[in-house]
Amino acid sequence: MWETFLRTMTTPTKRNRALPRAMFLLVLAIVVAAILYSALNKTPWSWPVPEEAKQLKNPLQPTAPALKSAREVYADKCAHCHGDTGKGDGRDASRYDPAPMDFTDAKRMSEATDGELFYKISEGKKPMPVFKNKLTEDQRWELVLLIRSFAQLVSPATNNTAK
Repeated sequence: MWETFLRTMTTPTKRNRALPRAMFLLVLAIVVAAILYSALNKTPWSWPVPEEAKQLKNPLQPTAPALKSAREVYADKCAHCHGDTGKGDGRDASRYDPAPMDFTDAKRMSEATDGELFYKISEGKKPMPVFKNKLTEDQRWELVLLIRSFAQLVSPATNNTAK
């Protein structure tokens, strides 16, 4: 009996390492699958705007005082990402994905209504901050006027300000 006791106390028990190994492989497979899925399924970043927001018209005219006021707000709140001239090349632009919009892209700007731009400025979407509580409505509409001026494109589709 004493011998049996000693044998059981001194003989190391074999641990079944199959379960920990299987769990490790399962977790590893899930991580690899997630990485592959992310890399292969690059869906374009979208920013849907409600239809009623798209229909909004800018109540302000592009006057010198409105553009001057907008430039001050833009320099403080927007230029660090969108750049001083609206090209999306501000000092912090490289930190963000998606990259900040290039307001000098006439084609892209012609496709956006004033209401869409106002909505995006107001509501934000990561990485862009929300400005509806930080800027007045007039300041946001003035920014729409200013960013339109970066594209230097005037057409019926883009110049939908109130008359």
